[in-house]
Amino acid sequence: MALREEFENSGNWLFRWRSYIPLVMIGMFVFALRERQYSGPRENFDYLWEGFCLFVGLLGLGIRAITIGHTPKGTSGRNTKKQVAHSLNTTGIYSVVRNPLYLGNFCMGLGVALFAQLWWLAVIFVLAFWLYYERIIFAEEAFLRNKFGDEYLQWANRTPVFIPHFRNYEKADLPFSMKNVLRREYNGFFALISVMFVLETVQEYLRQERIAFDIEWVAIFGCAFIIWMTLRTLKKYTTVLNVSGR
Repeated sequence: MALREEFENSGNWLFRWRSYIPLVMIGMFVFALRERQYSGPRENFDYLWEGFCLFVGLLGLGIRAITIGHTPKGTSGRNTKKQVAHSLNTTGIYSVVRNPLYLGNFCMGLGVALFAQLWWLAVIFVLAFWLYYERIIFAEEAFLRNKFGDEYLQWANRTPVFIPHFRNYEKADLPFSMKNVLRREYNGFFALISVMFVLETVQEYLRQERIAFDIEWVAIFGCAFIIWMTLRTLKKYTTVLNVSGR
């Protein structure tokens, strides 16, 4: 099999399972916490560092929210069985970077990877993300090139793959829809908070050699759970979050 076809096939396979395979990384993050040296009481630096990690993760969620809030139905979805694109997004955030959702995923994952305060864990995450999503992006772009032809090539030639170029910004065709964001991103929000809560709890256990919960993180997790359950209920049992054409 030619290298191009191999990249495309493996990229399509990784695309299909992209929501599940990264879960393996979470186990590695938990295991890596054992490599940290814990001594003495908790210091203010830990609070500042965890706040920074949470900020990085929420920055990634914000990038995803901006993307989802302006995109029409049939694009930028969570489809897993095959590539789907009813139209080509080239305005808004898609005018400054070709893969804003994956950029958001990177920031969310980086926030979690930095949580352990182990430099080598962050390096492993960056390399793994690069290798993993490189194949997915290759497969997606092959699909888009075949479907949209010159329209895709013209957009790709002026828009970077992953590092935003803000001088290229063009106003989004569709207005921002918060309902669309809430309907589609509540699981990602809760997953981010849940993973950090678990890592914090493991750290406290390793530090104190007993199960202990940090009150601040319990409050954050509790609020996140209420938000998640509320949005899940609204999506599943009502039409409050439905938006025409989204």
